[in-house]
Amino acid sequence: MEKFAKMIVDRDYKISEIDKRIYGSFIEHLGRAVYTGIYQPGHETADEDGFRQDVIDLVRELQVPVIRYPGGNFVSSFNWEDSVGPVNQRPHRLDLAWRSLETNEVGLGEFSRWAGKVGADVMMAVNLGTRGVADACNLLEYCNIDSGSRYSDLRISHGARDPYRIKTWCLGNEMDGPWQIGARTMTEYGRLACETAKAMKQMDPDIELVSCGSSNPQMPTYPQWEAVTLENTYDYVDYISMHEYFGNPTGDTANFLASSLEMDHFIRTVIAVCDFVKAKKRGTKDINLSFDEWNVWFHSNEKDNEFMREHPWQQAPSLLEDNYTFEDALVVGLLLMTLMRHSDRVKIACLAQLVNVIAPIMTQKDGTAWKQTIYYPYQHASVYGRGIALEPVFTSSRHDTHDYTDVTDVETAAVWNPEKEELTIFAVNRDLKEDITLTTDIGSFEGYKLLEHIVMESRDLKAVNSARKQNVKPVDANDRTRVDGRQVTSRLGKASWNVIRLKK
Repeated sequence: MEKFAKMIVDRDYKISEIDKRIYGSFIEHLGRAVYTGIYQPGHETADEDGFRQDVIDLVRELQVPVIRYPGGNFVSSFNWEDSVGPVNQRPHRLDLAWRSLETNEVGLGEFSRWAGKVGADVMMAVNLGTRGVADACNLLEYCNIDSGSRYSDLRISHGARDPYRIKTWCLGNEMDGPWQIGARTMTEYGRLACETAKAMKQMDPDIELVSCGSSNPQMPTYPQWEAVTLENTYDYVDYISMHEYFGNPTGDTANFLASSLEMDHFIRTVIAVCDFVKAKKRGTKDINLSFDEWNVWFHSNEKDNEFMREHPWQQAPSLLEDNYTFEDALVVGLLLMTLMRHSDRVKIACLAQLVNVIAPIMTQKDGTAWKQTIYYPYQHASVYGRGIALEPVFTSSRHDTHDYTDVTDVETAAVWNPEKEELTIFAVNRDLKEDITLTTDIGSFEGYKLLEHIVMESRDLKAVNSARKQNVKPVDANDRTRVDGRQVTSRLGKASWNVIRLKK
């Protein structure tokens, strides 16, 4: 059957205004994310606070709006008090999550300054593993109350006169997981999260709270976990979290490129549970989604587990340093488009993580920083995916893979930025052998012309980037798209990531 892809895009067919926070990321005290990642005093680019300027510049290019911190599994045995005050008085702690030594040289104040340097807000997680309601409230008081109380005055004594005013807070992390320090049953977590949320909202009614969802859709309690915990937390929280990672351990590329369907199904299921709880509670508000951990992650698993077992309690060991391929970048692009198409309910999402640890940015200790293959689709989505997500009328030829049926050969998303009068079409050609022509009717966008067609492709699906060479990077391909009145015709190369930008 002949391959094809057709789309009608109309400015009146809207999904939602995209919350820019769906292009968020994540920094955990794990591996080299912090030490020799964002922070390395003595590095040739280090600024006055010890932060690497080369990394700051790369993060700024991504325009990351929000960064989740300090974990992750790390948070479930984290004592926030250890990370504030004079650095030379902070204790060294054994981090049980990653069997590493945490020196607390970078703590809450330092990270907040770094986030300001890269132009991102902080999304804070509280420890509901080994701690509870009072500790969460003390941290909130330290961060958000102006002055005149024990912990706000403590912050001032540490040199931070102005409060951090952190808006979004995660109520623990992956509390259903047996690997989690202080894991809970769904009933235990629901009650603890409810009481914590109630107290935190009493202190600062303007904050937003994220209740823990299932650690992944393969958990035996999913999606009952969502239903039971939300019945407890519904009145006080604004979001429920979602976590999912994707991989290709068998080397089946066609199947891997279809795995974004798994994310789509996960999102639809959790929305259904949220709406069930809303109906059962006779509620009036929607619980939205915070997909605050997602990425490709499988390259480093076996090696990392062995290292943590054989070499515990090292400071900033090299962990989770996946070296991303071109096909990984295609999947990241497909996942980003899935988030855009669900922007009516997915309001926050965090690519996990940002530097060195399953990350788009890698660094050498005492050396350079560089962009992994997945950096580019993330950058394109963050920079050009701001505005209104549109609901195209879309048809494509289809195929089946080992685990998925009726997979479209081409996947798309369309975003309209009314302020800039720009329309951006994101597209991945999943076909590994053939170019496919995408024809798009843009009749409601009269006068829009081609601004640029960016493409990323490679003859080698396993190609990777390194500090020495960028083997995979985007190029201009304006000759692949033409605009004839209301019809846009674009040639999508086999196995390619495409960003087609139109402007009035």
